[in-house]
Amino acid sequence: MDSVLELLKSHTSVRNFTEKQIDDQLLNQIIQSSQYASTSSHIQAYTIIRVKDQAKKQTLAALVGDQKYVVECPVFLVFCADLNRLEKACNMNNVEIEKGYTETFILATVDTALVAQNIMIGAESVGLGGVYIGGIRNNPQEVCQLLQIPHHVYPVFGMCLGYPKKINGTKPRLPLSLVLKEESYNTDGDEERLREYDTLISNYYKKRTNNVRSTTWTEGVSTLLAGKQRPHMREFLDSKGFSMK
Repeated sequence: MDSVLELLKSHTSVRNFTEKQIDDQLLNQIIQSSQYASTSSHIQAYTIIRVKDQAKKQTLAALVGDQKYVVECPVFLVFCADLNRLEKACNMNNVEIEKGYTETFILATVDTALVAQNIMIGAESVGLGGVYIGGIRNNPQEVCQLLQIPHHVYPVFGMCLGYPKKINGTKPRLPLSLVLKEESYNTDGDEERLREYDTLISNYYKKRTNNVRSTTWTEGVSTLLAGKQRPHMREFLDSKGFSMK
């Protein structure tokens, strides 16, 4: 048990990989094991696309924001929330699926995130490292065209996997008292705890960058959320059959 907890606490994003390839059998074992992630009503509403073709990886790297490690990583996976297969299951039983409900969208998205996190943990347990690529949603329509992703399926994020060439230190997380509340959502003392966490994060960046960067956590969040967050996503999701009624 201690080793599992230590593994969870040691996670850090890996963007630099050696040239060593991941054995297909090992990757399949990781993914098969990860399929035992929790899934709402056993619907397993996700599909994972492994992209090996270097030309496709080059295109994807550009689409997600010129992230070169998408090309350099030995394995690149695209995780999709998938209602298409569920519709087929309904058709096989002469049932018409009720489409466009927000709850179904949530179920598929949560299922996808759960299996992906299992894959990341499984990969790290055997000496691999990786990083999530949220930029897959920068140009989701183009990603769908490139990977022939059908209606009622959307790409949630990507994941680079490989053997780490460089591993950064773990980034401090929020204090437990901020994320774990007892009995109710009590916010007493939260601002003070956030200021303390700001100091911790600022010191982390100073040490990591030799004092080049000293951004606090609240400054980073403020910068991020002051801008529009992929405003194209609602229209895109509507076009894929996730109309959110």
